[in-house]
Amino acid sequence: MDIRIDDLRGREIEALLRTHLETMAEQSPPESTHALDLDALRARDVTFWTVWDEDRLLGCGALKELDREHGEIKSMHTAQAARGRGVASLLVETILREAALRAYKRLSLETGSMATFEPARNLYARFGFSLCPPFADYVQDPNSVFMTLEMTSVIGRQASDIKDF
Repeated sequence: MDIRIDDLRGREIEALLRTHLETMAEQSPPESTHALDLDALRARDVTFWTVWDEDRLLGCGALKELDREHGEIKSMHTAQAARGRGVASLLVETILREAALRAYKRLSLETGSMATFEPARNLYARFGFSLCPPFADYVQDPNSVFMTLEMTSVIGRQASDIKDF
């Protein structure tokens, strides 16, 4: 698998993000859907990665800078055919390394509270994320789960050791 920063201009990523947005819309009511569209993902405060197997797009994820000390994981999605291959773990490891390089003190995320999102919540928990109150512009929502990781557990570790979480 090859992971790279993406400019969000390719047909493949447009299709994967369309699937991501449709899936989020199917799983959550509109007021509880916080997925970013292509334009929002192209913002200067967002870094976006894609994972490839040769010419096949396997997944994507992003890091949004909330402020100089706090980042947010956004737009994590693994293509249906690539699930169970470690794509999401590779993306989280990459985002953690980048957050550590930026010296963020905290990395947070919002995901769904429904059973469909349990694998995502379990993934983040394996990396040390724990439940937290809403952050940034989020508000309490029964359809959302908020999680955070204090980066003191990451900063100072070798980048290659992050996957040993």
